[in-house]
Amino acid sequence: MSSLKVGIVGLPNVGKTTLFNALSRVGAQVASYPFTTVEPNVGVVPIPDERLNKVADLAECRKRVPASITFVDIAGLVEGASKGEGLGNRFLANIREVDAILHVIRAFDISDVSHIAGDIDPVRDAEMIETELRLADLDVLSRMIGKARQSAKSGARECVEKVKALESLESIIGGDTAIDYEKARKFAAFLDPGVGMVSLMPSIIVVNSGESGAGESEAGARIREWALLKGMPVVEVSAKIESELAELDHEEALEFEREMGIEEESLDRIVRESYQLLGLITFFSIDSGECRAWSISRGRNAQEAAGRIHTDFEKGFIKAEIVHYSDFAACGCFSRARDMGLLRVEGRDYTVLDGDVIHFKFST
Repeated sequence: MSSLKVGIVGLPNVGKTTLFNALSRVGAQVASYPFTTVEPNVGVVPIPDERLNKVADLAECRKRVPASITFVDIAGLVEGASKGEGLGNRFLANIREVDAILHVIRAFDISDVSHIAGDIDPVRDAEMIETELRLADLDVLSRMIGKARQSAKSGARECVEKVKALESLESIIGGDTAIDYEKARKFAAFLDPGVGMVSLMPSIIVVNSGESGAGESEAGARIREWALLKGMPVVEVSAKIESELAELDHEEALEFEREMGIEEESLDRIVRESYQLLGLITFFSIDSGECRAWSISRGRNAQEAAGRIHTDFEKGFIKAEIVHYSDFAACGCFSRARDMGLLRVEGRDYTVLDGDVIHFKFST
């Protein structure tokens, strides 16, 4: 996969763009009225990983390139978006292009930033977004089932199976109970190529506590209970405070964090949750004085990892020289790792582990 792409979604005026600025440091426009974001703001952000510099130092690499995550600040969704209300059609088109969703829920109440529904109710807001995503998927499924039924008139077994699977998926997404994601994703395998269900996307609930700090709030506790039933992780942040942090230099930011009691920046927490949610790990490559971190799905083999770097690496794969980060850091150099038997030569079927340092051999 290319850079991990995460869409920031939510109702208008919940702090999506403020969070985007905190994460990306792009400085997108923020205002206290709905639909400030029309076209999505996009920011490519390096993923913090202290192992990268350590590996680069030990390998004497002057250039170091972190893995990256792309944040997309998508226009605010409103009730009726599935029918095109507000910027609904554009919202749904943009959200279908991301790998995961950061669903921002507002837990702050200040007079100069109105809430589109009038009052603060995190669970209601979360359910409103979920309903619109479900309705949008049901609309797509309805059209797809109609086509599948036409094809099934031929009696072909695969066509009949597709109709049954899509109808089952429609029943799950359209039901009154929480979505059974495991079962739904099995039926989703029968969807037409390139079509995904937005209500089934991996999602993280981000509770924006405004300027009050990101401690465990009452609103945070309520939305955690709701998210637990959905199997969604929850991260509570103060988007306003962290966007101000993003404007400071490193030393000033550290001092501000100490004063505010911020132990970990939201980017680090959100990246960690996103990685876990999508089943991603990080490996490191070293070549021509460059050390680079790469994200890859857990369980991928060495040849597939080579393809993350370049398709030629994958096509001409010969072998991979691998030492795990922990062993590399303990040994201090490749030659000592080799002498101690910790530098291994693996074939294409080797399963890459998080923290592997890999040098690929390939033919052109």
